[in-house]
Amino acid sequence: MSYQIVEKKEIASSVHMMKIKAPDVAKAAKAGQFIILRIDETSERVPLTIADFDSNEGTVTIIYQEMGKTTKQLAKMSASEELQDFVGPLGTPADVRKLGTVILVGGGVGIAPVYPQVKAYREAGNKVISVIGARNESLLILEDEMREASDELHVATDDGSKGHHGFVTDVVKNILDSGEKVARIVVIGPPILMKVAAGMTEPYGVETIVSLNPIMIDGTGMCGGCRVSVGGETKFACVDGPEFDAHKVDFNLLMSRLALYRSEESKCQENHDHKCTCRGEH
Repeated sequence: MSYQIVEKKEIASSVHMMKIKAPDVAKAAKAGQFIILRIDETSERVPLTIADFDSNEGTVTIIYQEMGKTTKQLAKMSASEELQDFVGPLGTPADVRKLGTVILVGGGVGIAPVYPQVKAYREAGNKVISVIGARNESLLILEDEMREASDELHVATDDGSKGHHGFVTDVVKNILDSGEKVARIVVIGPPILMKVAAGMTEPYGVETIVSLNPIMIDGTGMCGGCRVSVGGETKFACVDGPEFDAHKVDFNLLMSRLALYRSEESKCQENHDHKCTCRGEH
C-alpha cells in the first residue's frame, strides 16, 4: 500500500506542508501524536508530528523543515506522488481536557504540532491563548490558522520584524505577570526554547508541558535513542511521551544526546549531496 500526496507547498523558507491521503491514520489521530514515514524501500524512517488531520477527507497534514537528507528529498516531491510508508498515529495523545485558561506556545516549526492542540483545547471548553514565534516574520507559519483557532494570539520575532521584539517566553512572562489565572502552559519548539520556558514558568507554579519530539529517531522505543530523564526516571520520548512535565525533564541530558548524531547526519547529507551532483540533480 502506498500513500498519495494530495497537496504540497512551501509555507515559509525551507518549510513545507504536505497533506497525505491516509484514511486509517486520519480516523484514529488525536492531537499530540505523530507518524513515521518512509519515502521508498531504501529510505530511512522519519517520525514527524501530526500538524492536522481530517477524518472526513481521510488526510493527515505534516509540516517539516529541510534539515537532513530525507527532509530535503521530501521537499522535492510533488502532489500526486506517493510515499512508501505512512504509519500511525503513534505516541500518547495530548492530555486535553477542560482546565480554564491554557497558554500554548510554538517556536519555529514547533508551531505545527501546537496547532492541533490549540483546536483541541478550545473544543474542550478552555480559553486558549496562543503565543507563536520565529527568528523573523518570513519564518512564521500558520499565523492565520492559529489566530482563527485561538481566543488570543500573540506573535514574537527575534528581530522585531513582527509582533513582540524578543522571545515567546517574554510574552508568556508578561501574561503571567498581568495576573491572568493560567491552568496550564504547553510549549513545543527547539529544545533550548523548552528548557528556557521550563525555567521561566517554574517560579509561578504553573503546570508546564513540553513535547520532546525533536529527540525521536525510530519512534517505537526499540533504538533507545530518545531516552530522557524525567523526574530522575528514564523515559522514552516516543512511547512514554512525547509530552512530559517540563519541570521534571533533564534538558542538559536531552541536548547532549541530540548532539551525538550530528556527525552521522552530516556525513549522510554530504553523501546525498555528492550523489545528486554526480547525477546532475539540482
